[in-house]
Amino acid sequence: MNKKKEENKSEFLFGKKNYTIMLIGIAIIALGFILMAGGGSDDPAIFNEDIYNFRRIRLAPTLVLIGLAVEIYAIIVKSKK
Repeated sequence: MNKKKEENKSEFLFGKKNYTIMLIGIAIIALGFILMAGGGSDDPAIFNEDIYNFRRIRLAPTLVLIGLAVEIYAIIVKSKK
């Protein structure tokens, strides 16, 4: 009877370390998307050069890619079970 209770006990797929790393990766991705936002113009007849600045063209996409790499690492890393 005890064996059945132990078998029915559900476990998480990953350990606490994995989920912590995943949350860090999600935060990095969110920061990248936040930095990408904006730069538009209220008047469609006026072009805003701000859309092509370093933050939106280089930094934000790089942060998103780093965040995705962190997510892959969080999935691959072995938890201490």
